[in-house]
Amino acid sequence: MTNCTQESFEFPALKRRKVEAEFSGGDITSDGGVLLLRQVDRRLGLMEAINRVLHDPRDPHRVVHSQLSMLRQRVYGLCLGYEDLNDHQELRQDPAIQTAVERDHLLASQSTLCRLEQRTDRTAAVALHEVLVQQFIDSHKKAPRKLILDFDATDDRVHGMQEGRFFHGYYDHYCFLPLYVFCGKQLLVSYLRPSNIDGAKHAWAILALLVKRLRQEWPKVKIIFRADSGFCRHRMLDWCDRHDVGYVVGLAKNPRLLGKVEVEREVAADYFDATGEKVRFFESIRYAAGTWKAQRRVIAKIEHTDKGSNPRFIVTNLKGASQSLYDGLYCARGEMENRIKEQQLGLFADRTSSHYWWANQFRLLLSSLAYVLMEGIRRLALKGTKLAKAQVTTLRLKLLKIGAVILQNTRRIRFLLASAYPHQQLFLKVAARLKPT
Repeated sequence: MTNCTQESFEFPALKRRKVEAEFSGGDITSDGGVLLLRQVDRRLGLMEAINRVLHDPRDPHRVVHSQLSMLRQRVYGLCLGYEDLNDHQELRQDPAIQTAVERDHLLASQSTLCRLEQRTDRTAAVALHEVLVQQFIDSHKKAPRKLILDFDATDDRVHGMQEGRFFHGYYDHYCFLPLYVFCGKQLLVSYLRPSNIDGAKHAWAILALLVKRLRQEWPKVKIIFRADSGFCRHRMLDWCDRHDVGYVVGLAKNPRLLGKVEVEREVAADYFDATGEKVRFFESIRYAAGTWKAQRRVIAKIEHTDKGSNPRFIVTNLKGASQSLYDGLYCARGEMENRIKEQQLGLFADRTSSHYWWANQFRLLLSSLAYVLMEGIRRLALKGTKLAKAQVTTLRLKLLKIGAVILQNTRRIRFLLASAYPHQQLFLKVAARLKPT
């Protein structure tokens, strides 16, 4: 019988030499850097901690793929850029990923991984968040003096009939509205929510739980709640005042607020008209919304440019110079948006395409676990290097996507990484820094 499979391909010649290609290279991977993921996972103990808190209802005598190996397979795949379960039909044969997952045969198939996702519930989501918070606590060698908790929501567009999806007027599409909490670059919460709610819903409860847990560990730590005007709710501010939690929160403009700085705005407009130069200064005022029990300190940014007046307001219970609190503290919350972009654009947190709610929450948390691993590499191994502030997509390209030939026998598994790989010294430094302490 004739074999019609094409085994060799010819390409345009190079200086009279033929250029040919064929799929006969043996065990070769494009993900040689997956060993770093295995190393940082062992250093953090992340996936083992997740495995301990997740209930596995299967009969252990009939299990082929352990829950731990499936969790590693799925999370490492996200780190490597494989966003869908479909990708694992081929990845399960990759010897590099098999080695990282600590198996020496076929990994779990798409359908097996799907069943893992489908069996999760609220209890699992709570347990995984507890691990995320514990990972954050364990990352500190000594008690921090101050922690700033950044809260923000974003849209997670959906294209099917998933449970809990609703049309959102502001974003103008059907979506979920997940809530994220970061402290610096470290992730504490990724909480999936429907989009037909107030953007601050459940933020107060989450803040209270985080403060309670963090103060159990560090009783004297100063905690600051930071968020945009979407989280300015009087009950949250009252709670912060009662529990000695600092806050710096955006405050939406309204006629009463604008009236309190009318004179300052006119001065700024007159100065701009006279000089043509941008005007920007700050005023501290006392203000109480109708729902507030008492007046609070509000910092007004008075700004006038060629586009007109642009006042902005924040409310805070912190002491300090107005400009320092606004520019140095409040505006720094914009860095959190980069972390959310890393989640959604770099680690596929928006791949919530399962029909069931808790399966989608689990997918969001899988992306969060992938972020913890990538942030672990950045925090533990890249300090002082040119990639110390690189986003996860850059880390993937520079450190994980390495061509390698894999040789296996009964005694060893050898990764022959590409000789032309341009970041060899950096890779060696990262591998050394990630060794268990």
